[in-house]
Formats: sequence, C-alpha cells, structure tokens
Amino acid sequence: MPFVLLKLLYRAIKAPDYAKRWGERFGRFAPRDLSRPAIWVHSVSVGETIAAIPLIKKLKECYPQHQLVVTTMTPTGSVQVKSKLGDQVFHVYAPYDLPGSVQRFLTKIQPELAIMMETELWPNIIAACHAQEIPVILANARLSKKSANGYGKFRSLVEPMLRQLSLIAAQDQASADRFKDLGVEPDKVSVTGSIKFDLQPDQAQVTIGEELRLQWLENGKKQAVWVAASTHPGEDELVLAAHQQLLNSQPDALLILVPRHPERFNQVATLLEQKSINYIRRTSQQLPSEQTQVILGDTMGELLIFFAACDVAFIGGSLVPHGGHNMLEASALGKPTLSGPHVFNFMEISKLLAESGGLHWVNDAESLAMEIEKLFKSPAQAKAVGLNGLKFVSLHRGAIDRLLVHIAAVIGLERGVTINSHPKE
Repeated sequence: MPFVLLKLLYRAIKAPDYAKRWGERFGRFAPRDLSRPAIWVHSVSVGETIAAIPLIKKLKECYPQHQLVVTTMTPTGSVQVKSKLGDQVFHVYAPYDLPGSVQRFLTKIQPELAIMMETELWPNIIAACHAQEIPVILANARLSKKSANGYGKFRSLVEPMLRQLSLIAAQDQASADRFKDLGVEPDKVSVTGSIKFDLQPDQAQVTIGEELRLQWLENGKKQAVWVAASTHPGEDELVLAAHQQLLNSQPDALLILVPRHPERFNQVATLLEQKSINYIRRTSQQLPSEQTQVILGDTMGELLIFFAACDVAFIGGSLVPHGGHNMLEASALGKPTLSGPHVFNFMEISKLLAESGGLHWVNDAESLAMEIEKLFKSPAQAKAVGLNGLKFVSLHRGAIDRLLVHIAAVIGLERGVTINSHPKE
C-alpha cells in the first residue's frame, strides 16, 4: 500500500489530475442505484476507451434494462468517458487490485457481467468475480509474443487466473494461440477480431478538421499538412528532425505534433523552443502564420480532428521501442499512414494493413522525411494508399457483432434479450 500511494503521488506531480478522486481507486464512492442489473466494462486509458465506446453503445441498445458501469485507470481515459458518454453510464475509476478495494467496489457495483478490454488482467479482481460467480470476459484481447513469454515465466500463478475467465475474445489467431499455450481451455477462446475496426469517425469532428485545414492552409500560406500522432520521449526529436529535413524541399509544409501523454505537452514545447522551431500551441486557438512550422497538439480528444486535417499521418510509439499505437483511426478516414518498425502491440493489424497497401514503413528520421515528401509530391499515390487503408478497415468490420453473440451466450438469453445485430460469418 505505501508504494501504491507513492506511485500516485509521483504521477500527480507529473499529471495533476492523478491527485483527484483517490477514494475511487480504493473502492470508496457512492454506490450506484442497485435497482437495475449492471454490466461492467473496464478499459485502462484513452486508446482502449475510444475503442470500447462503440461496444458500450451497442450494449446499451441490446441490454436497455441494464445499467452500464464504465471504469478506467487514467484521468485521460476518464475524460473520454465523460465527454463521449456523459450520464448515460455510471463512471468511476477502477479499484486497485487489492482485496479490500476490490470487495468494496463489487459490493457497490454488483455487476452481472464484467468485460475487461485487451490485456487488463488483475488477479484479485478476477478471483473476486469468480468467487461471486460474476462471469468475466476478456474482450478485444491481444497478447504479444513478448508478453506471453513474460507470463510464461510465472505460469503457476498466471494459468489459474486465466482459467477463471469465462471467455477470451481475441483480436487475432496468434493471440488466441498464445492464450491457449498458457493453459486456457480451447473452448473458452474465440477469435472475434479487433473492435477498433468498428470505430465510426465522428462526422462533427471530421468537419471541424476539414475546416481547420482550410484555415491553416489559407492563413499560413501552407500547401500540405502531416500529423505525428501519439509520440513518445526520444521520438519527438526524430519527428522534428524529419520535419526540418522536409522543410528544405517543402518549406510550405506544416506539422501537427501530438505527444501521447498530456504531462509531456510542456516538455515538448520546451524542446521546440530549444530547437528554435517556430510553433504555436493548439490551446492558444491561433491560426498559423507563414513562419509557423509546427502546431503542438496540446489538447485531449482532438486526434480525430487532426487526422481529418492532414494529408499524411505518422503513428507514434513506433520509431522507439514502445510498441506502436492504433493506426486504424487514420485509415478509417482514408489517410495514407506511416509507421516505424516497433509495432509489437499491433503486430497482426499493422502487418495486414501494410500488405493491403494502406500502411508504409519508415525506419528513422531520414526515411520518414523522404516518405512524406514522396506522398506530398504525388497526390494520386497518397490517395491510393489512403483508399487501400479505408478498404482494409471496411473489410474487417464486424468484431463487435461477433462479440455481442458471445456476451449473450455468457449472460444467458433466458432474460428475453434481443440481439439487434447480425454477426458476420
């Protein structure tokens, strides 16, 4: 417990929102209205929460008599829940995986079903749900080779936990096989695909992005815009080096640089100043001038707007060994997409997207600059790459429908639930 509190304090220094609502993390909050049954959906942070929102909305349609309880671990994930779902759901932070905190949480929530997104495996939560006969589904599950090897070192602890899960709905066959190798019964593992394919871009945000693009181009006398999304420490320097190289041949190019975590916004601003790069902050609401080289995307929830405003999208976390981030949001808008080689968190998706022609690989600052320049100078090729990505996303939609069928089987159809969807075969 002391180390948990110290970690919270440390995080609060870097991101002040971590200093708020501590009680919720220990299961101390006003209980929900227990007159209705509940389905609990847990996602850790921004990316998982954005992906889960279409599923949550579908659950509300299919189970109108239930209350949806949505939890996150990070303040940024919490912001997404509040902004996208508001009072449609009951929202608190998930409890820390301590027996007392978990018991208090379950007593106040009393879920009929728990749905954990991706790799949210917490042994005390799963054990407590199992003891109270609350089925747990690991949805949109992914397990990289690296993570599987890590779990394998503690198999005697991990296998009993995994066996207490009611279902693992895996994103791909490779993840499904790794879960089976760790001891999960084959009949509890199903490949349903990634629900991130089912994300439908918010048309209002797309319109805002398109309008911003026109303003940026006109006011700043720019010809092309690219976005570096969800960048990490050590990667910002590479992105800026690529942009400075690009400016030598394309001086009217504009970069939107979007750090992954809000506590890094000021750090990246300092980096821009150290490099004497002319920039504006998105929070200033300024329009770029002819001298502006970079817009620092220091806002939350606007990444889709930036994708809509750009000509080319680079997905961060991939030029450094972080594992990459979701590249499907840009592809769903028909944008040509670039990624570095470190994509072990999205290995299967990135491989298939690249094979479809919707994703191009870069290895360093120089190749990133060269690829962007090539796409800027060949609008026809850029359009073709973007359309390939859009087709790829459209072809693989349907994971939520497949997942809903499994959820219905776990919850039980005797309650008269009607599934308002038809899963693809």
